[in-house]
Amino acid sequence: MQRRRTELIDATQFDRHCPDVYGSAHPKALLASIPEIGEPLQPLATQHVIASGQFEAGTLLQLFRLAAKFESNPERYIRINKPLTGKILINAFFEPSTRTRLSFASAWHRLGGETITIGDRSTTGIAKGESYADIGEMFNHYGDCVVLRDSVEDSVYQMTRSLRIPIINAGNGTDEHPTQAMADLYTMFKWRPELCQATVPASAQVRIGIVGLPNRMRTVRSLLRTLAHFPTMASEVVIFHDPGLSSEQIFDPGQREELEEAGLMLSTSTDLRSELGELDVIYINAIAWVGDGYETHGRSFRLTADLPLKPGAMVLHPLARGEELCTSLDRTPHNWYFSQARGAVFVRMALLTCMVERTERVLDVI
Repeated sequence: MQRRRTELIDATQFDRHCPDVYGSAHPKALLASIPEIGEPLQPLATQHVIASGQFEAGTLLQLFRLAAKFESNPERYIRINKPLTGKILINAFFEPSTRTRLSFASAWHRLGGETITIGDRSTTGIAKGESYADIGEMFNHYGDCVVLRDSVEDSVYQMTRSLRIPIINAGNGTDEHPTQAMADLYTMFKWRPELCQATVPASAQVRIGIVGLPNRMRTVRSLLRTLAHFPTMASEVVIFHDPGLSSEQIFDPGQREELEEAGLMLSTSTDLRSELGELDVIYINAIAWVGDGYETHGRSFRLTADLPLKPGAMVLHPLARGEELCTSLDRTPHNWYFSQARGAVFVRMALLTCMVERTERVLDVI
C-alpha cells in the first residue's frame, strides 16, 4: 500500500520550470538574422495557402521573423495585443489530426479569435451529396478564414471556387501539407540561423537526410518544395527508402527534375545507418495517407539513441510517430521534433495574422 501511494505521489507531480523541448526553442538569434520588411507579407491578405511552391523565399523569411516575434515575446503579442479579436476561424478537419488541428486552434485563440470546429465529414452536407463549392459558399458567411484537412486531394481546390475568405490546406490526401513544411524549415532556421541567408557558403551548408517517399507522403513532398526556395542551405538532400524501389516508386513524374532545376542536390539511398555520421538533419516519417486509411513505409529504418548520429545533428519528425522513432531519443540533444511541434503554433499564428489583414497590429515596419 505504501509503495502504491509513493508511486501515485510521484505520478501526480510536475515541474513548471522543466524545459518542454530538448532542441533549443529560443528564436532570438533567428529574429536578429532577418530584417523586418512588411511588403512581402501583404499579398497573403488575398491568397489561399494551397501548396508550398506558391511562396517566394522573402515571404517565408518574413513569416518566420513574425513567428519568432510571437515566440520570443508572447506577453506583447498574445496576452496584450490580441490582433485577431473579433475574427472567427472555421477548423474543418475531415481526416484525423492531433497537432495540426490543435495548433491552428491554439494559434487562433492565442491571438484573441474564436473557432468553429468540424471534426467529421459525415456531420456536414457532404454526407448528403453537397458539393465542396457549396460548402465554401456557406463558409463565406460564417467565418473569416478556413483550415481544411481532407483525404480527398482536390477538395481544397473545389472549395476555392466559391470562397471569398482565405483557406489553408492542412493536408489533402497524399498531395501537400504546406504549413507543416513551414514549421519544419522554421525549426531548422532556429537551429542554425545562418542557413536563412540568400547565399550560404559551402562551409556552413548542411547535409539533410529524409526518410520517406516524396510521391506518397505529403509532408515530404511539401518539405522538399520548401527547401527548394533555399537551395544553397543544403550541400545534399538524401532520400532514404526501402530496398527494391524504382525511381518511379519514389518520385512522381517530373518531381525530381523540378526540384533539381530549382537547385537542390538530390540523391537516394537504402542504407541510413552508414550515412548517419555525415547527416546534419534527419527528417523521418513513415505514414502516407491513402483514402481514409494509411500505409506505413520505411520498415527498414528505425532511429534510436544508440545509433552513431553526428554530434549536434537534429532529428525532425512531423508526428505522430510509430516504431521508426524510438522514445530513447526524446531526452537527447538530437530531439528537435518537440521544438518542431511547438514552433508550428507560432508559424501558424504569423500566417493567420497576415491572411486576415491584421499585420499592421504586429509589424513595426509596414
